[in-house]
Amino acid sequence: MARTPLRSDLLEQITARVLDGRLAPGTRVNEVHLARELGVSRTPLREALIGLADRGLLVSAPGRGFLVPPFDPDEARRLYPLVAELEALALRWTSPLELAGLPDALDTVADEMALADGGDLSALDDRWHALLLSRCPNPHLLRLIEQTKPLLKRYESAYFARQGHAGESIGEHRRIAAALRDGDVAAASAVLVANWVKALTYLGKDER
Repeated sequence: MARTPLRSDLLEQITARVLDGRLAPGTRVNEVHLARELGVSRTPLREALIGLADRGLLVSAPGRGFLVPPFDPDEARRLYPLVAELEALALRWTSPLELAGLPDALDTVADEMALADGGDLSALDDRWHALLLSRCPNPHLLRLIEQTKPLLKRYESAYFARQGHAGESIGEHRRIAAALRDGDVAAASAVLVANWVKALTYLGKDER
């Protein structure tokens, strides 16, 4: 007998469907079909959908259920600088001694990204950023970052799909690791913010 997904599993599975487009932007969530697909009843499904609407990943529309938000350039312009500053803050709040142990591991993930050759660079990028923030001692800040980043993941896939952008991003990741190796947290934070903002700049160019 199949195991009923836990609430956290259910949130994760629905989130994945929004981010990879199985629940397409601008469409209504078919709760009957989704409940059947996930093997749950409507009650826990609706609770999960409400939770995702509270986080901004879905929109609750009276009389229409839940909608997947369409792509919105203005949303991207708000989210990228926000996540950039939050991650830079987490970096600055981490002990330099803790950060000193990260560069080699960060470079290893960057090497994997360089060898991915069209693979899932977004997942590797997630690993790299998670490792970068792994020594931050403030769980409230990390929770805020964790809740905010899924909102821009749909835009991230568009960024990494563009020829040449991944290579530039990997180079910036290496510069961040090099700055941490030198003990220059300020420089690492500056490159980190630039890395996020550059992604937004490219997305803006691609939209025109």
